[in-house]
Amino acid sequence: MYPISHQRFPKTCIVAVIGVALACLVTGNTFGADPAPVPTLHVADLFRPHVDPDDHWDLATQYALAWQGKVDLRGVMIDHPQAGWTRAPDIGAVAQMNHITGKAAPVVVGSPRVLTPEELQKGAVTADIAGVRAFLELMRQSPRPVVIHVVGSCRDVALAARLEPELFARRCAGIYLNAGSGTPDPEKAQRREYNVNLDPANYAAMFEVPCPLYWLPCFEVVSPVSSEMWRVAAYGSFYRFRQSEILPHLSDRVGNYFMAMYAGGKTADGLWLQQLAAPKNAEALAAQGSRDRNMWCTAGFLHAAGLAVTKSGEIVPLNAARDAVFTFEPVHVQCSAAGLTEWTKDPKSRNRFILRVTDVEHYQSAMTAALKSLLIKLP
Repeated sequence: MYPISHQRFPKTCIVAVIGVALACLVTGNTFGADPAPVPTLHVADLFRPHVDPDDHWDLATQYALAWQGKVDLRGVMIDHPQAGWTRAPDIGAVAQMNHITGKAAPVVVGSPRVLTPEELQKGAVTADIAGVRAFLELMRQSPRPVVIHVVGSCRDVALAARLEPELFARRCAGIYLNAGSGTPDPEKAQRREYNVNLDPANYAAMFEVPCPLYWLPCFEVVSPVSSEMWRVAAYGSFYRFRQSEILPHLSDRVGNYFMAMYAGGKTADGLWLQQLAAPKNAEALAAQGSRDRNMWCTAGFLHAAGLAVTKSGEIVPLNAARDAVFTFEPVHVQCSAAGLTEWTKDPKSRNRFILRVTDVEHYQSAMTAALKSLLIKLP
């Protein structure tokens, strides 16, 4: 799919965007200012066997926020598996989290292929856009405009915005885009991050969607040099923790949720309910606890819920944060159809923001402590 241009949106969309955007603060948002839970849609590359376990940690984080009444999880969209994969969308993981929390978030699966504007005009095959149509219906049914988190491919949200731009202008409070590299150096920005490579043109299209966009680059720099890439930096959301800091402290059912995911195809995956009720496997728990876990998306989940994290790891309301380890700065962003970004700070921007780690020294430990405090509250 080709990037959405400004010219393709009607003027009514732009007016609606301005109205929504003016409600956003330069370094924060107003989503969590209302005591009502924030309507939320979660879009992920959630598979079993997993591609990366961080997607299951992210799902648990969203449900932990829902359990605490911070978000109203209206639905989950899972990317369609790539051609030739033996992985399937992990609908069972969503069922497990629904069961643990007593929620009933529906799950849909995205489009199996990229669709060109010409195909959409002629009428795409129903099966190719059924999940996207269901996603749009979830937006319409929400009592208030929704926040959308994209933690995998950009294909389906970009497709949804192309199909119904006016709905996004009216019913999307903001998109949290977890993809790309945050370096302001155009030369270093030539190397694309994994999520961008899933669908570069639709990644580019995200920067043209008519609603506020909060961009969380996964790394500041994508580099063949490990020490340059896999590090905490000012314009990258990446952090890492040893799983033993969190896994042993979870409830038995939540621990089993993670252990079933780590077992992948080695368990009877259809028995998702029995997996939760199984005896705790201390040996498997210890083995996983000894491994590091790379994470990227936690800051966006919290920020969308009106929350911040202090350098000590305490989760506090955005307006009460005195030493927050991250913020969002207003920017002007350009992105080519190849998925290559160029950005500059822009204090006048009211609808495009980039994550900035304000305390590189404490960000990793603070985010780990915050994540633990969320997940241990799950029943």
